[in-house]
Amino acid sequence: MQIKKIIFWHQGFDTLSLANSLQKKINGEFYVIFDVTDRQKPFFQKQKIVDFKKIWFFHDGISKPRKKVDMEYLNSFEEKYKINLWLLAINERLFYEYNEFHKFSREEILSILEDECKLFEKILEIKPEFLITSSTGFHHHELFYQMCKALGVKTLILNESEFASRWFISKQHKVFDESADKTIEELESSNRGFDELKKYWKGFELRKSTDLYAGSIRKSQISKIKAGFDFLGSPNTNVKNNYGYYGHTKLKALVNYFGGILKKNFRSNYMDKNLLHVIDDSTPFVYFPLQIMPERTLLISSPFNTNQIEIIRHISKSLPIGYKLCVKEHPVQIIREWRKTSFYNEILDIPNVQFLHHSIKTEDVMTKCSLVITINGASGLEAAIYKKPSILFSDFSYSILPAVHQIKSIDELPAAIRLSLRKKVDPIDVDKYFNLLEANTFHFDGFQYDLDYHNYFYRDGHLIDVDIPEEKAKQFIKKYESSFDIIADEFIKKINYFKK
Repeated sequence: MQIKKIIFWHQGFDTLSLANSLQKKINGEFYVIFDVTDRQKPFFQKQKIVDFKKIWFFHDGISKPRKKVDMEYLNSFEEKYKINLWLLAINERLFYEYNEFHKFSREEILSILEDECKLFEKILEIKPEFLITSSTGFHHHELFYQMCKALGVKTLILNESEFASRWFISKQHKVFDESADKTIEELESSNRGFDELKKYWKGFELRKSTDLYAGSIRKSQISKIKAGFDFLGSPNTNVKNNYGYYGHTKLKALVNYFGGILKKNFRSNYMDKNLLHVIDDSTPFVYFPLQIMPERTLLISSPFNTNQIEIIRHISKSLPIGYKLCVKEHPVQIIREWRKTSFYNEILDIPNVQFLHHSIKTEDVMTKCSLVITINGASGLEAAIYKKPSILFSDFSYSILPAVHQIKSIDELPAAIRLSLRKKVDPIDVDKYFNLLEANTFHFDGFQYDLDYHNYFYRDGHLIDVDIPEEKAKQFIKKYESSFDIIADEFIKKINYFKK
């Protein structure tokens, strides 16, 4: 198959595995941007697994922040690409709110943005036909993706679907392309009722996989000790040339690590004492599941809905007088040491809001609630399986369901809630969407792959800045080669679709 130019964004080993499989099936020029730490660079500079025509290391293109910034260039850049740079920068977890090591000034942020924009413009002079990438997680990755879209580069994102171990490729995060973008009336049903749908859903339940992942990663004490010795004995060069590591002295990193353990335990005890362990359904209630933060789910996918406390206040204000709001913490928030107790206190202080403990099964909440409101994620689809309507704040493929109301403005909430509370979920609609999802996805156990990858290279996820031995990398790629050969075939199908 002849393709002119494909550029890859590399942030995980899956990119190298995929490119290795694709080069056996596609004749063309491969390019790549490596977003990796200093100790990983030598491997990627020397590797012969994939024959890239040219490589770039992202952080090599970013200089130390300077006071003099070319504002004229940044203004013209925004006009040229129609990209809101401050929207990306303010929602960058490294720049604001979530960085415990370094406080970035306005000038530092602008200087970094200028370097990133100029670097990406220089890279895109190669005029790639396709960008192949995972879902964007940081502002610079999203910036490059948006630039590619603006220039007409066809973007191919590897997405995880609402079904565990089912993935799909699309030009937009979590939304099917035109080939699957049909109205619910156009789709075919298998005539499954709610009981069958629930059983089918449980076979692919994403929450079980995410909970298993959160409970499995970084659990090895031996790996933790080895990572500690490796960290203490290695050079700390990232702090000089990688802005994600600014302020990361070894002493600060150790204090932050052990402080995180104390914070996690303190916050866990606080929730055990103050949150509800039993659902009080004597009054009808609307359910709002908290999203993990910081995470792309809000920071990139729903950038104006990052203040979840304010969203909860808005929902509470919008409820009919006979309803209350129940909020539940996301169990996987544990990987972020939970949230500050002040966050939980603010929610507990809101009248007509009850805060459920994360140990309560979501299935029990879905069964007893009247309506689900979610900013992002699969909760709206899960609600439909339990015969409950939902309100969704972001773009998601399942928003085609009639029982899902996607709002564009917070002002819509009061009317949307009252309208949604009157809706009845039709199992035929859910059945049709399940068929659509299955027809447009393929099997890949991404969670197991990620756990294995972290075990193989990152000492069970305890240390990212590591040396990568060439033989070990070859062994790992060989282990998953058959899986990525299948994924490569799916990418080729999507490339053929775009080339029609």
